[in-house]
Amino acid sequence: MATRIQFENSCEVGVFSKLTNAYCLVAIGGSENFYSMFEAELADVIPVVKTSIGGTRIIGRLCAELQHLRNSLPDQGDVIKRYETSLDTEELIADVLGVEVFRQTVAGNILVGSYCAFSNRGGLVHPHTSIEDLDELSTLLQVPLVAGTVNRGSEVIAAGMTVNDWTAFCGSDTTATELSVIESVFKLREAQPSSIVDEMRKSLIDSCV
Repeated sequence: MATRIQFENSCEVGVFSKLTNAYCLVAIGGSENFYSMFEAELADVIPVVKTSIGGTRIIGRLCAELQHLRNSLPDQGDVIKRYETSLDTEELIADVLGVEVFRQTVAGNILVGSYCAFSNRGGLVHPHTSIEDLDELSTLLQVPLVAGTVNRGSEVIAAGMTVNDWTAFCGSDTTATELSVIESVFKLREAQPSSIVDEMRKSLIDSCV
């Protein structure tokens, strides 16, 4: 299921929140309704935490999963990074996150993290991504991908939404058509959060033993 929300007067909900299969971070401040929408959907399954990072509220742009989260997600997806960065940086990212790293652009954009959103079940990318690039990215990541938009035509996918393996939150300007595409490509209608989290916890226990 995908839910439409906004942070104060902003539809860039992916900037002010970070959602994973293990937890959800929500920016301090804003209306209580923003936090309560996350809590209503997630509180029975994963913790929802109000926080800031470095004194700022743009937590969705300033955090990444760390070791214990990676361990809890078996066969967790890969990382795509800016095309022009050095090999040393590529190796550093791979070493820190413990995943395979590919150098790639999205529709010619080097800020790839802003123009796509992925889960273990699917992904949404910049609407001008070519068929060839879609096929290449889908093959690399081993998940189905669709080119699309959020927030009534916004190309900045990651700023306009946040998603995990069973739910998504999108900016309030997201149209019904955009919402339907999101629910379809991320397979949100068929997702079972309890089974996903149970499997994740088993993996975490196995990795710690």
